[in-house]
Amino acid sequence: MEIFFTTFASALAGFVDSIVGGGGLILLPALFAAYPTAAPATLFGTNKSASVWGTAFATWQYSRRVQVRWSSLLPAAGVTMLAAFAGAWWVTLVSAEFLRRLLPAVLVLVLIYTLMRKDMGRHHAPRFHGRAELLATSTIGLTIGFYDGFFGPGTGSFFVFLLVRWLGYDFLNASVAAKLLNLASNIAALTLFTMKGHVWWHMALPMALANVAGSLLGTRMALQHGAGFVRGMFIVVVSALICKTSYDAFLR
Repeated sequence: MEIFFTTFASALAGFVDSIVGGGGLILLPALFAAYPTAAPATLFGTNKSASVWGTAFATWQYSRRVQVRWSSLLPAAGVTMLAAFAGAWWVTLVSAEFLRRLLPAVLVLVLIYTLMRKDMGRHHAPRFHGRAELLATSTIGLTIGFYDGFFGPGTGSFFVFLLVRWLGYDFLNASVAAKLLNLASNIAALTLFTMKGHVWWHMALPMALANVAGSLLGTRMALQHGAGFVRGMFIVVVSALICKTSYDAFLR
């Protein structure tokens, strides 16, 4: 019964994650509810074993319809992967408790800023080109990649927000770029969890297939409805993240 529950959750997570990130809001609580006695690291690793495939297929689907700025994003993805490894190593040395309490406030500021700037992310007008864009995307990859390895919640939303606010992307193009960068950090995390033996591979295949199916549906909807739809999903996901992270930080 648990496998059917988590597989459905994986499909729903793939749908949400493919549009604007935040699939972990759905799949991770489902895994913890279905397997309350399992080691948290194993559930995190199993989550990555499914979500990485949905993210990969979403990136591929987007790249066929949206012009991807590969010259700046591929090097930034490499930086993101290395930073995620560094973040995962750093969390073994220091506590992430301060981030747990700070995160809800940061997300509230992101949400307020997005709501106040109603035109933000509706038009695609990149501010940088060439080396300047490479430096900007690599800086985002370095910062958020390290955060993803060290702590993680809201990674996709932070990628999207910074790409919109700093680089001038619209929400659709930012979502495409965020998928590539998030894929890099997910691969780094999955590699680490695999090396440590924290993946239930017998669950990986059905959950991965479901995640890909949800991801393909979400990608299609995002491409069909455009930046306004992605912006709306971004606001919903960030709002949900604020509720979840506030509960984790102050009520649990």
